[in-house]
Amino acid sequence: MKKRILLCAILSILVLTLTPVEWGQDSHSHTSVSTPESRWSELVGSMHVMHAAMTSVQPTGDNDADFVRLMLPHHQAAIDMAKTQLAYGQDPQMRRLAQEIITDQQSEIELMQLWLRQREAKASTVKHSPGVHAGKEQ
Repeated sequence: MKKRILLCAILSILVLTLTPVEWGQDSHSHTSVSTPESRWSELVGSMHVMHAAMTSVQPTGDNDADFVRLMLPHHQAAIDMAKTQLAYGQDPQMRRLAQEIITDQQSEIELMQLWLRQREAKASTVKHSPGVHAGKEQ
């Protein structure tokens, strides 16, 4: 049963990945005529990339770091989906929302990446710093 589920998942990913090619569409080229199916495929493709990235995150036992590592691909998917909305969407309110999502999520990604770098730097400093000596200075 597990093999069948895995096979179905792989086939689904392949279908979504290859679908724009079969329709003669380049999923990142907006100069050609797009179809509702190719636009949908771009949105769903962003989610598949996000799920793959989130699944590849290995738990560390540090809730804060694990949260951030899972949120990074989640935010990137939101940006990718918002870019698709800007490329194809017509409603001014939804286009404005998409632009706000891009701006806000990118800012949050930068904040989380900075937090991770600072945390890793702090951890490596603690691991490599010499022990505190009691008594006289050397």
